[in-house]
Amino acid sequence: MTKEDLKIVFFGTPDFAVESLGRLVDGGYNVAAVVTMPDKPAGRGRQLQQSDVKRYAVEHGLPVLQPVSLKDEAFIEELRSLGAQLFIVIAFRMLPEAVWQMPSLGTFNLHASLLPRYRGAAPINWAVINGDTETGVTTFFLKHEIDTGDIIQQRSCPIGRHDNVEDIHDRLMVMGAGMVIETVDAIIDGTVKPIPQDQMLTAGQRPTPAPKIFKDTCRIDWHRPAEELYNHIRGLSPYPAAWTTLTDESGKEITTLKIYQTSEPIAFATGENPAPGAMRADRKTLCVACGDSWLQVLSLQQSGKKRMDTDAFLRGFTITPSTSCR
Repeated sequence: MTKEDLKIVFFGTPDFAVESLGRLVDGGYNVAAVVTMPDKPAGRGRQLQQSDVKRYAVEHGLPVLQPVSLKDEAFIEELRSLGAQLFIVIAFRMLPEAVWQMPSLGTFNLHASLLPRYRGAAPINWAVINGDTETGVTTFFLKHEIDTGDIIQQRSCPIGRHDNVEDIHDRLMVMGAGMVIETVDAIIDGTVKPIPQDQMLTAGQRPTPAPKIFKDTCRIDWHRPAEELYNHIRGLSPYPAAWTTLTDESGKEITTLKIYQTSEPIAFATGENPAPGAMRADRKTLCVACGDSWLQVLSLQQSGKKRMDTDAFLRGFTITPSTSCR
């Protein structure tokens, strides 16, 4: 079988998936159709917005399917009529068994972690939040339980001390696209030797979860050690972003701040013991006390305003001795 003979259906939604789809198209692989999310209303005008994957597919003349329900019989029949031998899934919804079992050569997923670490919806975020120094990408064949299928290929990527989620996302997007091509070629050549994930766990080791990020996940608890909060903020930057509220001396909320970047932890001075959330500011710098040391805020966004460097924020906002973060 050649890459021109192999019919592929590609499932994906965000820009992370576009890089891989583009590599397939540019490489002359036979992408029979693209499956992506239905258009969604967005913005003040609530106009329908296409997914990144759909925009790419339309621009390159690829057939697009946008089922509301992946279990819809009409969609499943349309999918079956394409006669595709391989499905590729990247950053998409969980597929029903009737879909992922359909192609003769299977369905594989590109996942942004070194499985079995970080199974779930937000693997890049949690790797940075947890202070890991390494992550990577994995291709694996789908099975019923999410992110548990047999591994085809893996490749690792370092996480730098100052990297945030956007940095790692972009590296893994490019790295993963290359591995998707390698995986398809291995499937065509018949050289794939999948490895069950259980065989990759050492005795007593358990898979690491990477659950969906919610608003409460993003709230900063200033009682925690500064090192943990430094990683927490990097792991949510630039989206969805860690946040905190500013309060006055009575505890009344003044405004909400998203915090995108901080310094590394700065030790308290000898004899210094500020309450968690206490603030120290001059005309250009702003520090917030954590459970054991300071973090200097470098980039933030006040509610209703644009993201800015801290010195620009301080030119228009006064931090008093009684102002604190909660």
